[in-house]
Amino acid sequence: MIAVDQIKVGYGPTIIIEELSVKIPKGQITTIIGPNGCGKSTLLKTIARILKASHGAVFIDEQAIHETSTKEIAKKMAILPQTAEAPTGLTVRELITYGRFPHQSSFGRLKEDDVRAIDWALKATNLTEFQERPIEALSGGQRQRVWIAMALAQDTEILILDEPTTYLDMAHQLDVLQLLERLNQEQGKTIVMVLHDLNHASRFSHYLIAMRDGAMVTEGTPERVVTCEHLQCIFQIQAMLTTCPFSQNPICLSYGKVDESVS
Repeated sequence: MIAVDQIKVGYGPTIIIEELSVKIPKGQITTIIGPNGCGKSTLLKTIARILKASHGAVFIDEQAIHETSTKEIAKKMAILPQTAEAPTGLTVRELITYGRFPHQSSFGRLKEDDVRAIDWALKATNLTEFQERPIEALSGGQRQRVWIAMALAQDTEILILDEPTTYLDMAHQLDVLQLLERLNQEQGKTIVMVLHDLNHASRFSHYLIAMRDGAMVTEGTPERVVTCEHLQCIFQIQAMLTTCPFSQNPICLSYGKVDESVS
């Protein structure tokens, strides 16, 4: 479904990704992992068409995203950025309604399908009781769930999420990741996200893309990527691994830093 072909991306004169190619499996959960500043979010923003590659291209269903209209892309792909700001004065329901924009006519009136999608997104994110509350009256975790609900209301084949568990406590992190898991299992949605928590990434993903210094170190299933050798290369740590009892995928039990002074 998504193919990244030899992209070169940066901010002004600073190049973050020199040349990277990867294919995102259709109908699976793919997570990009790596240390701070390695280019995870830059890759995700390029896939989401927030950034434009100076070289190479990103394709969805073999069509270059920068040759496709914004509205058509928005019918295929919903995006949750790392930091999102809502206009002052909006209620929860009003913000979620914005997710229906790609499906609306020029008159902008909500149809029955729109109302159903909004109600479902509220219920799926446990926000129904907050729907008339102003966004600024919510906690950080609640606001994050509102943005996820807006992406869900968009009802796309692909969900792109940059750190969707930011600001959430442990229980709510699990709620969000299990919700994404259900969307994948029950509706076949392709989910691409960045996570800092390696164990969450391994537990909830079918496919991992591991990066360091703007390049891809390795990719594949959690079993293939989450190894002591790979984690030392990616994060400069010596990891002790075990098996997650819920997913049977490898997880990091504990770790120590590699002593870089020792050759």
